[in-house]
Amino acid sequence: MHGHLHMSELVEIVDSLENKISKLLHKIELLQQTNLNLEKELLVVKNEKNDTINSLTAWEEKYNALKLANSMLGSNTNKTEAKLKINTLIRELDHCIAQLSE
Repeated sequence: MHGHLHMSELVEIVDSLENKISKLLHKIELLQQTNLNLEKELLVVKNEKNDTINSLTAWEEKYNALKLANSMLGSNTNKTEAKLKINTLIRELDHCIAQLSE
């Protein structure tokens, strides 16, 4: 044979290569699709995180306003009931903030 390829052997090699290439192209396509899906998921998670941070900030502002109002009420006996209500609210907010911070 003197190192020469028969036409049929050449056709087989080419066919085999085409097959391998098409399989690789298919794998690449699947990976690109997976990558796209993961990027979308990541975006959703980032948005959820931002929402949580914004929510937490809003709660903290309310919380600080309540604490300020509470300290401004001082120790006047007429205001004891209001102070108790505010303290209850502060406890509830503390709980909310703790949950959001997790």
